[in-house]
Order: sequence, then C-alpha cells, then structure tokens
Amino acid sequence: MNKALINKMKQKLIEIAKKTLSKEDPAHDINHALRVLKNAEEIALIEGGDLEVIVPAALLHDAVVYPKHSEKSKDSAKDSAIVARKILEDLNYDEKIILRVEEAIIEHSFSNGIKPNKIESKILQDADKLEITGVIGIMRTFCYTGIMKREFYNNDDPFCESREPNSLAYALDLFFNRLLIAKDRMNTETARIIAEERTKVLQEFLEHAKKEINS
Repeated sequence: MNKALINKMKQKLIEIAKKTLSKEDPAHDINHALRVLKNAEEIALIEGGDLEVIVPAALLHDAVVYPKHSEKSKDSAKDSAIVARKILEDLNYDEKIILRVEEAIIEHSFSNGIKPNKIESKILQDADKLEITGVIGIMRTFCYTGIMKREFYNNDDPFCESREPNSLAYALDLFFNRLLIAKDRMNTETARIIAEERTKVLQEFLEHAKKEINS
C-alpha cells in the first residue's frame, strides 16, 4: 500500500474510531488514540516500521477497554484485536496485514507485561506508554482516578516513602510504580528520549504536590 493510500485509509479509520472508541472514558477515547497515532508516526519516522500496520493498530488498540480493577482488564488488548480484525476485514485489508495488526495490538499491553517482538509492536507499545508521561500522563491518571473511585493519595504516606505503592487505591502511587519508570521500559531509543523529557514534568509535579500536601 503506497503512502497516498495509507493516508486515505487513515482518514477512514479515524472516522470509524470516532464511532467505536469509548465516549465515557476520556483516558481511552479518540483523542487518546490520535495522540498514540501521532507518537507512533513520530517514532516510526526514526525507527522504521510498516505504517500500514502501525496506523490501524494505533487507532484501534483501545477498541475495548475494561476497568483496571476488573478481572476482565487483562482481556482488553485481545478483545480490541478482535474488533480491529472485523473493521479491517470490512475495509478489505489483506489478511497478512490484519494478522500483524492483531499481533501489535495484543502485544502492546504494558499492564500484561508482554515483551513485543516485531518493530510495529514495539512502536505501538512505546507510543501508548508515552501517554503515561508528561502533562498528558498526569491528566489521564486523575481522570481515571474518578472513574475508579480511588483516593488521590494515602494521607499517612502520600509519596510511598515507607510503603509499597498501591495504585489501585491511590492516584499518586501510580507515579511510583508506573509513570516515573516508563522511560526505562521503552523499546526504542526514540521513545526513550521523548519519555525522559516528559518525565521531568512528572517530577516537577510531585515536587509541587509535596509542598502543598505536606505544608
């Protein structure tokens, strides 16, 4: 598929994603998918990878999202791949491309601890992980905190100085067991460089939070 056709299909997929993705969860909505796509395209420009796979995988990677505290949460990526397959079949995508898109979506899940093998899977995982860094990472954390009905922080030890983080119970804990370490878990050098810069924003946020909470 040439570049012009990829761009044409991208516009079709964006319109489909707008109708498919959640409108109840701003942390996993069309804007999230579009940011992941932008991240993925930026990484692929340096690292390579097939945009015919990357574009649909990025736009549809969260076609199904179960709550993090649900037992079904681990199935979100697998079920998203099933939805993506149906959409791509309806658009007459080649079966080989569909299989690669499915693989990328299934392997992108950071929460499931999957180590991606193909460059497209690595790029998608990195592009999605960048969403838990920087200002967007902060916005998404507290947005999802409302959905999960967890507390902002543990009043006895807000910054996990003498306890293990429990991100299912407290929003700030997520910084210590996920957001701050994302930069060290990138698959590509391009994503790592971007994440390191965005992590400075997280650290600055925590410095201000400590002053306000501990004052």
